Amino acid sequence: MKPFIPQLVYFEPEALNYPLGKELYEKFTNMHIDIRETTSHNQVRGIPGDNELQQYRNAKSTLVVGVRRTLKFDTSKPSAEYAIPLATGCMGHCHYCYLQTTLGSKPYIRVYVNLDDIFAQAKAYIDERAPEITRFEAACTSDIVGIDHLTHALKKAIEFIGATEYGRLRFVTKYEHVDHLLDAKHHGKTRFRFSVNSRYVIQNFEPGTSSFDARLEAARKVAHAGYPLGFIVAPIYMHDGWEEGYFELFERLNTNLQGIDLTDLTFELIQHRFTKPAKTVIQKRYPKTKLDLDETKRKYKWGRYGIGKYVYQDEEANRLNDTIRSYIAQFFPEATIEYFT
Repeated sequence: MKPFIPQLVYFEPEALNYPLGKELYEKFTNMHIDIRETTSHNQVRGIPGDNELQQYRNAKSTLVVGVRRTLKFDTSKPSAEYAIPLATGCMGHCHYCYLQTTLGSKPYIRVYVNLDDIFAQAKAYIDERAPEITRFEAACTSDIVGIDHLTHALKKAIEFIGATEYGRLRFVTKYEHVDHLLDAKHHGKTRFRFSVNSRYVIQNFEPGTSSFDARLEAARKVAHAGYPLGFIVAPIYMHDGWEEGYFELFERLNTNLQGIDLTDLTFELIQHRFTKPAKTVIQKRYPKTKLDLDETKRKYKWGRYGIGKYVYQDEEANRLNDTIRSYIAQFFPEATIEYFT
C-alpha cells in the first residue's frame, strides 16, 4: 500500500520553533496540503464532515503537529517499563483497537516535534534505573512506523537508544514502510515487532493497514538489517475455524522467514478483549462490523484504574493459549513467548 499522506494538517504555532516543525511545515507546503493553525494539539476544531461518522473518517487522515508538554512517560504494557511519546493516533481502521476509546473524541494523528526534550526525559529514566535495562515502547498510542516516513522521529529515537548503554526500544506495526529505518544505527537495542493475525481477522477487522504478505516482507528486511525481531499475535479471536486459521498463520510465517536468523525471535500473545465504552464507540464508527461484542459470552476482568474488560471465559482463554503455544513450538521451537494476556 502507499505510505500515509495526510489530507489536512494542523500546526501549533510553537511547533514552528523546532527544527522538525519547520521541516514538516515546508514539506507539507510543498505538497500543497491544506495547512491550518490550532492553539493546542488537544483542542483541534473544524475537521470537516456533515456528521460525526464523516468527521471521524476525516480525522483519521488529519495530522496535527505539536509540542509534547507533559514529559512524564506513562508506565507501559507488559513489554516495557515506559511508553515514549513520539506520536498519538493512527490512520488504520482496526475495528477492535483500544485507541477507539483511549483517544475518544480526538482520533486525529498527532506528532510531537520537541524530540530533544523527549529524549532528555528518556535519558533521565535510563540513568535513574541503571544498571538495570530500561525498555521503552514507542507504539502504545500510535502505529509509529506508519507515519515515520514523514517525520523520522522514530529513526532518531532508534539512534538515540542505540547510543545508550542501558536503554532499549520496542514498537509494533501493521505497516510495511520500513525502508528509511534499515540503515539506522540501532546497535541491536531496538526490537522491531510486527502485528500478525489469521487471514479472517486481517480481512474483516484491519482495513487501512498493510497486507500480511507486505508485513512479512518488511519483517525480512528489518531482520536482514540486524534488528531483533518479534511478532505480536493480537487480538487472538475465536472466529469460525480459528484453529485452522491460526495454524495457517504460523505455517505462512515459517515459510516466509526461511533463511532468517531466528535465534532471538519473540512472540507476544493477546486475546481479544473490549470494554463497554469501546463497544459503544466501535458499533457507532463501524456499524457493519462482524466483531462479536456479546458480553454474555465473556468473563468480566477488572483492570487498572477500576476499568474492567470483557475477555474470553477461562476455558476458552486456556484453549487459545495452549493452541497458539503449540503452533509456536511446532514452527518456531527456539522462539521466546513473552506472555499471554
